[in-house]
Amino acid sequence: SPASASASKEGYLRPKPTKKSYGIDVVLGAQWGDEGKGKLVDMLSQEYDVCARVAGGSNAGHTIVVEGKKYKFHLLPSGILNEKATCVIGNGVVVHLPSFLNELDSLSSSGINYEGRVKISDRAHLVFDFHQEVDGRLESRLG
Repeated sequence: SPASASASKEGYLRPKPTKKSYGIDVVLGAQWGDEGKGKLVDMLSQEYDVCARVAGGSNAGHTIVVEGKKYKFHLLPSGILNEKATCVIGNGVVVHLPSFLNELDSLSSSGINYEGRVKISDRAHLVFDFHQEVDGRLESRLG
């Protein structure tokens, strides 16, 4: 069980869980860029039943190191490391399906069982490789 973390260059020392309180916590960034939201979500989500991502796409990312094992996240909330949590990808998330499936495969190969614990909103935006190709060609036309 990934309950404790070890310090490394790309990770951080995850504090031991405290007594669970009931309620909802929101981690919201106030600027574009790396604000450390992923680290905060990871620390909080170890004691929650549901962890949701409500906006963004696979261009974002963070790395969590737990018991010497590295986990890289781009679309999934790191709350998936809490084996009791359900992770929700909300309607404001742009899901690049190939990247999403690669992320799930990576979790499986690391021994994380996500089956039945990942939910995607039926209103999330799906993007495939051809969308990126079309966008690139349209941008090229603009000069």
